Formats: sequence, structure tokens, C-alpha cells
Amino acid sequence: MSAVIETAMVMAAGLGKRMRPLTATRPKPLVRVADRALIDHVLDRIEAAQIGNVVVNVHYLPDALEAHLRRKRRAFAVRISDERARLMETGGGLVQADRAGLLAGDPILCANSDNIWTDGPYDTISQMAARWDDAAMDALLLLVPHARAVGHGGSGDFTMDGAGRVARRRRGRVAPYIFTGVQLLSRRLLRDPPEGPFSTNILWDRAIDEGRLYGIVHEGLWCDVGTPAAIPKVEAALAGG
Repeated sequence: MSAVIETAMVMAAGLGKRMRPLTATRPKPLVRVADRALIDHVLDRIEAAQIGNVVVNVHYLPDALEAHLRRKRRAFAVRISDERARLMETGGGLVQADRAGLLAGDPILCANSDNIWTDGPYDTISQMAARWDDAAMDALLLLVPHARAVGHGGSGDFTMDGAGRVARRRRGRVAPYIFTGVQLLSRRLLRDPPEGPFSTNILWDRAIDEGRLYGIVHEGLWCDVGTPAAIPKVEAALAGG
């Protein structure tokens, strides 16, 4: 059953430690890649998907990020989830935004601000919406195979069975899929959360145990822009199509 996505949340509150020295004077979402701020690459995708409500969480150098968001006119409203007082991490950030009434609709699109992707034959967000099955899923993760991941190292994050249910990489093994930082999630995933800052991994582990964490394979390129050294690799990949 295809989903109607009313809200997207962009995770933009991190400290950007791995991106230093570029983040000494600017938040990581404003680091420029291919002549654009990182966060604008993600917002372009959200705008193309015609999602009308966008939430951005802020913590490190928040005034600069908020000013950037105000300057760029877009076809959606941007609301701020303010984490100035306390960085809530990924799971805690989602819960804070939900409790503040910022996350309209269900499911919610959630995307990290430090990745860039190109679509395959079809629009990626539309494919995720078409794959969504509310009866079966609490979250649907966009996963990419190693061969289509630019600027990313490591042994992978997840395996996936024939029905699309995902499981963690086993210790000492290589997993075929990397999490892109993009997911659709139901508010059910956020039920009974820990208090304070916590990682979404805690919620995913519960969903895995319940057989309700699913994946979809990304058919285009995906670029992990985690360090300054990754930027020229990503720019070369984007320039090459």
C-alpha cells in the first residue's frame, strides 16, 4: 500500500567532528559540495517529492543554519526542532520533534543531512512510498550495496531476506548493504522511548526483534560526505553522473 508522506525531518544537529577543520566556523550541513550546501542537496530531493512540511533539528552553530534556511525560498514550510540546550542524537531528536507536534502524518521521511544520492530509473522517495506497508513495517530503510556507495568504507550494516526484512551484520562478517541515512518510519517506532538523548539503533533493534524493520535497495549512487577527504571523491562521482 503506497504511503502519502506529509512530513520530512532532516537531521542537521550534529557537531560534525569528522568534518573538521571545515566545521570550525560553520555547521556541517552548510559545508559546500558541488557548489551547494550539503543540506540543500537533501532539501532538493524533498522538494521534488512534493512533501509540504519539513522539520530540521539544530544544535551546533544553529543561527547560521537557520539563517540559511530562511534565505532559500522553497515550496514547503521549514520548522525548527531546537536542540540548542541539549543534543538529542538521532532517536532522541525524532522523539523531541514528535512530542512538540512537528511531525504531521504517518509515515515520516527522515534523512541525514550529510549524504547525497542520485536517483536510479525512478524517483527514490516515490519508490519508498510505494513500497511502504503499514501493516507490516515500523520502518523502511533505504539501503545501498557497496558498489554504489561513494566515500564510504566499512563492512556494511545490514543483511536482508527475500521479504525485505533486515537484520544486523554479524560480528566478523561483511554485510551486503549500507544504511544511507534515509528512512520512512511510523510513529509506532517511537513508542516507549528512553528519556534523553539516544540513538535510533535502539528502536531499530526492537523492530528487528518484532520482524518489523524492512529495507529497500537504492538503485542509484549514494555518497557519504563524512570527512573533508570524501568531498572531491563525491564531486567527481556527481560530475560523472
